[in-house]
Amino acid sequence: MLGLADGTVATLVVLSVTLSFPCFLYGAWIVIDNDPVTWSVLVRHLSVVFTGLALTTIPLVGWMLPNLLEQFYGFSVLHAVIGLHAYAFLAFALTGIVRIFRAKWEHDLYHDYDEDLLLSEIGGDRMDHWRSRLRIGVAGYVVLWLIAYFTGLAQYLSKYGLPF
Repeated sequence: MLGLADGTVATLVVLSVTLSFPCFLYGAWIVIDNDPVTWSVLVRHLSVVFTGLALTTIPLVGWMLPNLLEQFYGFSVLHAVIGLHAYAFLAFALTGIVRIFRAKWEHDLYHDYDEDLLLSEIGGDRMDHWRSRLRIGVAGYVVLWLIAYFTGLAQYLSKYGLPF
């Protein structure tokens, strides 16, 4: 990658993925701390979370996947399988997010919030289902992301040691 040594690229990947976790935490805090979730809150939340996803996904696609077959043993296999499952949970969460977003958008709740209108009322009888999918998907993603992170970090440390 760009003529850099393998250990240098691995260190940059570890740093990038490590920086993504505070983005996920801050993105969650934005939504938890703001009630109601207005359009500006949602946009700020998504910009932070998408930054975290980019810090994780770009190294995955740009370096980890192309090098996977060269190191498909031990922690690499565990790391890859757990990471793949984390992204599956993220996709599961997205199926809920889309329905919730659409219901709130159709009722203009991002701009003109009505405290008396419950989310379960505007999304039909399936809204609780979609909200559950969102919660399960996000929780699953975070738990598996952490496990994948630590298995990847263990692999990095066993192969390259500490960078200092």
